Amino acid sequence: MSSENGFLKTYAPIFAMAGIILAVQLVALLLAQPMNAKGMQAFEDPDSTVNSLFYIMIILIFTFFLLIALKKNMQKFIKLVILLAVASTVYYVSTALMLLITDSGILIYVISLSLTIVLTVLLYKFPEWYVINTIGLIIGAGASAIFGISLSIIPVIVLLLLLAVYDAISVYKTKHMIDLAEGVMDLRLPILFIIPKKLNYSFLKDNFKKEEGEERDAFFMGLGDAVMPTILVVSSNIFLAKYSPLQYMGISYPTIGAMIGTFTGYAILMIFVMKGKPQAGLPFLNAGAILGYVTGVLISGVPFY
Repeated sequence: MSSENGFLKTYAPIFAMAGIILAVQLVALLLAQPMNAKGMQAFEDPDSTVNSLFYIMIILIFTFFLLIALKKNMQKFIKLVILLAVASTVYYVSTALMLLITDSGILIYVISLSLTIVLTVLLYKFPEWYVINTIGLIIGAGASAIFGISLSIIPVIVLLLLLAVYDAISVYKTKHMIDLAEGVMDLRLPILFIIPKKLNYSFLKDNFKKEEGEERDAFFMGLGDAVMPTILVVSSNIFLAKYSPLQYMGISYPTIGAMIGTFTGYAILMIFVMKGKPQAGLPFLNAGAILGYVTGVLISGVPFY
């Protein structure tokens, strides 16, 4: 019985986290069509690789200022900025969801705004792990959908490759991403997903201070690890739709390939995570998504982009 409990404690969080990634991808695919139809793209020219470089630049600048703010103990300012970003994304996502139900502009505005206020206040007042996961799923799927409909295949692949390299450098070389993750955990914001290893776990009571080699009470994964490969999942389903007669439940084969590739990369990543050291997720997840996409293209016989 103890070995069975040990197995569940070790592997159940890994499967649960995979379920969250799948949920992000499915919700993003659901949101993409109404968002695309309503012109909610972030960039005017989806084929421009400059968009990818612009995205990378924004990430670098934001990370730089975040590190400075943490060193200067400006946690309240960081929390305010991220809460505003969360609120705007929740509003965009809820608007897209409402577009699937009704065309009434007033009703869409009222419900979307109400949901945004309720979730933002809940996050501020009671940031327990399940609240953070729920809101993280919403903004993760929303961000993936927005950038997926805004960037065509080549810019997305360039973006994913550059981010994979950056993630590897920031975790294994400079290690500033580890410092950043530890610094913002205390803020209890939806910038990561949390899977408890114990039924009585509370994210609110977790002080995150563990001795080296000591096991954490929860399994953590950055929000970006779910978002970045999902951008390719959404982009492939949007920009290859006219070329791809081969679909399963409205999802093209290259898109299914990108999804399967993401989880293949995730499985390999977990092998390294089980060794107990912080790992850069994007090299595994992004590479898996890209290779899976290429495989799906070859199977379906559609153009690469």
